[in-house]
Amino acid sequence: MFTRRGFGKAVGVGVSAAGASMAGLPTAAGAVPAPRALPTPGGTSTAGAASGPGAPGGFGAPGGFGRLKQIRAGELDIGYVETGPAHGPAVVLLHGWPYDIHSFAEVAPLLAARGHRVIVPYLRGHGTTTFLSSTTFRNAQQSVVALDIVALLDALRIERALLAGFDWGSRTADIIAALWPERCRALVSVTGYLITNRERQRLPLAAKAEWAWWYQYYFATERGRQGLHDNTRDLARLVWTFNSPTWRFDEATFERTATAFDHPDHVDIVIHNYRWRLGLAEGDPRYDRLEKRLAAGPAIAVPTVTLDGEKDPFTPAGDGTAYRDKFTGPYAHHTLTGIGHNVPQEAPEAFAEAVLEANRLAGA
Repeated sequence: MFTRRGFGKAVGVGVSAAGASMAGLPTAAGAVPAPRALPTPGGTSTAGAASGPGAPGGFGAPGGFGRLKQIRAGELDIGYVETGPAHGPAVVLLHGWPYDIHSFAEVAPLLAARGHRVIVPYLRGHGTTTFLSSTTFRNAQQSVVALDIVALLDALRIERALLAGFDWGSRTADIIAALWPERCRALVSVTGYLITNRERQRLPLAAKAEWAWWYQYYFATERGRQGLHDNTRDLARLVWTFNSPTWRFDEATFERTATAFDHPDHVDIVIHNYRWRLGLAEGDPRYDRLEKRLAAGPAIAVPTVTLDGEKDPFTPAGDGTAYRDKFTGPYAHHTLTGIGHNVPQEAPEAFAEAVLEANRLAGA
């Protein structure tokens, strides 16, 4: 198991290789725009001064989490934090629900200190990531969320990156590694292989596993939609507590993330994501071909490290055998004792060390 002492012994990082063509994929149209730091209410561009939905505190402060920026990518204006050397090998860290970029507030500076360019984006429906058009379908099917990150890589002119995530972020990173491996140098995936097969989702799990997914079924109802709208913070706090039974977070830590849910599209995105997975909501037909490929359970050949939290209620912790055959390249697995679902925030040193290990597997 990883330890704080072990992080200090981790090997440094290498250089990213050239990427391959992305012909045929939806990308940001026209010239690549320059990133924009969010302005203060008085108009001066500075870190930590964002206003509006999801405005975070403490960006640019000692600790090195980085400056909140915005860039147009695909159908979104994506908010993200960036830290570390601008020409270092890129790492993209991906959060889930009900979480945000602050799950990586301690991971990002650890990796930046080892020479990585670290990018932490808000997923659609969270924080300062907004749709460019009010008429765009508020779609959260798995392939579209993955394409958001491909579009972000294009907008930032990053050909290949190491992708690391948990929850929705694991699924998103898994999809990119499976379908567009030329964009993924290596992978860190909490709870392993999470690509969704909707037909298989129709089959019930063991009773205890079904109980753990209580909010997925709640969100399948209109009562659940209204409950998420009316009780956003209370629901998120309850899920945090259930998902991470040994993590003693304080109110300030929770509120720092909860501002990311004060977003006009948050409820629509969350509800669509969970209903789509259960076959209760339709996706966009333009992505049917991608979803068909994903439903077939494509193997992931890029170098991969998988992590299980011993106390995660969704995935029985062990040696990764439940999904080991899905990773056909260089591979390592670790179970983190006493850790729940939100691995990067509960065990930031272990998560950062997994990124360095994935780099080593990739030959860095």
